[in-house]
Amino acid sequence: MSMIITRHVLFIQGGGGREDYTADAKLVASLQAGLGDAFVVHYPLLADEPEPDFGRQKQIGQQVSLIKDEIILVGHSLGASMLLKYLSESQPPQRVIGAFLLATPFWSGDEDWKQGLKLHDDFASKLPKHVPIFLYHAQDDEEVSFNNLALYAQHLPQATLHSIPKGGHQFDNDLWVVARDILSL
Repeated sequence: MSMIITRHVLFIQGGGGREDYTADAKLVASLQAGLGDAFVVHYPLLADEPEPDFGRQKQIGQQVSLIKDEIILVGHSLGASMLLKYLSESQPPQRVIGAFLLATPFWSGDEDWKQGLKLHDDFASKLPKHVPIFLYHAQDDEEVSFNNLALYAQHLPQATLHSIPKGGHQFDNDLWVVARDILSL
């Protein structure tokens, strides 16, 4: 008798609040369908805390610590940028085996509210070497400019980049290409 091993995916929502959480639930459902029963996609609702990064790094760390097996990280929009911040500014456990980032904003500017979201200039050198990074961006994204993918390409030459012809910010709620890449790990 063979034992089925369950693999774990932690999906971090874009934006904040219940409306964005509900919108991204369709992405989560698509990803779960593409991955099948051997995977469990964890999708916690993260609350906005009164911290410069909305408390996301701490919350991501807490969610990662709850999963004791290997873990794959997936984030959308703000959630994707916060996963990069978490990976580059903390010491993620060895059991993190991949990061899949969708419509990731590259925060810049001097506005006070952006300071806690911005990556350090040397973020790329601080990323764990054992974690492959995959970035996905739709060319017709109406919320996070497609140009952000090119910015990440400059900083992360080791990353696998996917330019998606159409799908908007929500990828038409179809994450088959992400599921395919996760299954290839």
